[in-house]
Amino acid sequence: MPSVQTTAGPIDASAMGRTLCHEHLRTSSEAVRFQFPHLYDAEAEFEAAVAQVRAAMEHGVRTIVDPACMDLGRDAGFARRVAEATGIQLVLATGIYGEHYSFIAHHFETRDEDYLADAFVHDLEQGVQGTEIRSAFLKTAADEPGITPGVEKVHRAAARASLRTGAPIMAHSRPASRTGLDQMRIFLDEGVAPEKVMIAHTGDTDDLAYIEELLALGPYIGMDRYGTEIFLPDAQRNTTVAALVERGYAERMILSHDACATIDWFPPEMIAQLAPNWHFTHLFETVIPQLLELGVAQDAIDAMLDLTPRRWLAGA
Repeated sequence: MPSVQTTAGPIDASAMGRTLCHEHLRTSSEAVRFQFPHLYDAEAEFEAAVAQVRAAMEHGVRTIVDPACMDLGRDAGFARRVAEATGIQLVLATGIYGEHYSFIAHHFETRDEDYLADAFVHDLEQGVQGTEIRSAFLKTAADEPGITPGVEKVHRAAARASLRTGAPIMAHSRPASRTGLDQMRIFLDEGVAPEKVMIAHTGDTDDLAYIEELLALGPYIGMDRYGTEIFLPDAQRNTTVAALVERGYAERMILSHDACATIDWFPPEMIAQLAPNWHFTHLFETVIPQLLELGVAQDAIDAMLDLTPRRWLAGA
């Protein structure tokens, strides 16, 4: 059985167990954190992350995949500390987020895709941020601005790093802009096997025609923003998942929340008002019972939480 890199080193893919494939221990604006550290309470952030992870583990979760990368405040040391405090198997990413920008950092803007791919490969083969912790996958993002030159550079660099290392790719997408199709075309143009790719946030739409057009290109898809009803109400997410399961796609989908134990993008009171169910256990407490009521079989739910994450991460 292939292995998967975690903050504690490689584990056999068969040991992943129940997996939340898209959650964040902490999301922060990197420049603000670096320049104004007094605005943050690192110990409170740590305690919040530990509490969320432990709550998920009470529902049988053994592995959490955290797609934090450049622009999201990735911190390998913080992640390892949370993993050691909880016993969770924690999987980290490399890559660049920045999907709302028409450019990437000047350092990478003035260098080519292969230079950027080298940076990603270092994280995958050597370690992240001066540690021995290796990333297990690549993260890219395209949102409302679409495939700008900077976004395309990141996707092509990620594709080349994937080809060099065998690492899978998770791509943040915006279904309202149909970016998943453009992202897949870049990956396929670069020669990436489609089963190496997960198009995240596909569950932000109930447009089955778009989703099946995307699935026809071969990736896994993330139904991974449960609790963020500002993008799509959970009821519509559920009917979409149920319809796709009925059409035979259970083993192509993952379920998650994209929740952040803490996030500095919004005042806490705004998050509490707009997304009160945005946390690591909403699936288990509310969503899965609703899916079962809609006729989704337990073995399909098990596939989306156990089988698909392992197949995407390890091909196993």
